[in-house]
Amino acid sequence: MNPPPSPEVRTRAYVGVGSNLNDPARHVREAMAALEQLPSTAVAARASLYRSAPVGRIDQPDFVNSVAALDTALAPQELLDRLLAIEARHGRVRGERNAPRTLDLDLLLYGEQRVQGPALTLPHPRMHERAFVLLPLAELDAGARVPGHGCVRDLLDAVAGQRVTRMQEP
Repeated sequence: MNPPPSPEVRTRAYVGVGSNLNDPARHVREAMAALEQLPSTAVAARASLYRSAPVGRIDQPDFVNSVAALDTALAPQELLDRLLAIEARHGRVRGERNAPRTLDLDLLLYGEQRVQGPALTLPHPRMHERAFVLLPLAELDAGARVPGHGCVRDLLDAVAGQRVTRMQEP
């Protein structure tokens, strides 16, 4: 008799979701639904939608942002590759940095892992400086740790002046 298969080891990962083109709230909601379809992954929680001012290049529409908590058995690079495929299905074209976009999916955290590579950096660079990431992340887990930077709740004060507002959802 064979032993029962061992359960998949899953890691808590957080994904930032954003859009500012072609009905951004719809793109964010559809992206959340697409995350539900990832193999060996469960969406543990979804933050509210937030409206935020663009960063860097300010001559563009406001963004709609959120964060999803995933429990996944996918490796970090495989998860990122699947996020990029979802972006592509939403018409994301990569070009100019901080340009308007139909969908942006950022792998923010993958457990406590730190990765520095050409295709993937964990934690996501500058996430600790961005209210549009920290506010929805704090909604899900204010005690989450950003390796090298500290606890999300402690990082919020430094971004308090950034224009980010929680949206009323229908």
